[in-house]
Amino acid sequence: MTPDAVTLAIDVILLFPMGFFLLSSPAFLLVKLDIPEVTQLLRGLFSVHFLMLSIAGAIGTVVFVVAGRPLFALGSALIAAFAVWARGWFLPRMDAQLSARDAGDADAVRRLRRLHWGGMLCNALVLVAFVGTIPYAASA
Repeated sequence: MTPDAVTLAIDVILLFPMGFFLLSSPAFLLVKLDIPEVTQLLRGLFSVHFLMLSIAGAIGTVVFVVAGRPLFALGSALIAAFAVWARGWFLPRMDAQLSARDAGDADAVRRLRRLHWGGMLCNALVLVAFVGTIPYAASA
């Protein structure tokens, strides 16, 4: 496989989790987060998104190193590292707000919504940065 084909394949693999989250997370803006089943789904979405992104980033890093594209390997490693960090940051905060909501804290739902918006913003920023590098990957 040529380095250009490898780059294209890894781009698609990395775009999948980011695109999935981009399309699925706004649906939770239409429902109330005081419903336990809804917030369980939202937490699961965050968990799986960051897990998929970290795995795809790690695979991309290895493949880019093997293909001789160290700069792209670094970018892919940064995406994987961000996903690992974000998973460790978002999920405990989400769990804390879920516990607070279940204990009767009326502001916990608002804080959950802010976490939701923050997660969507983080994903959008990483996605924009990644898509912005695709033309450079095609010409390298």
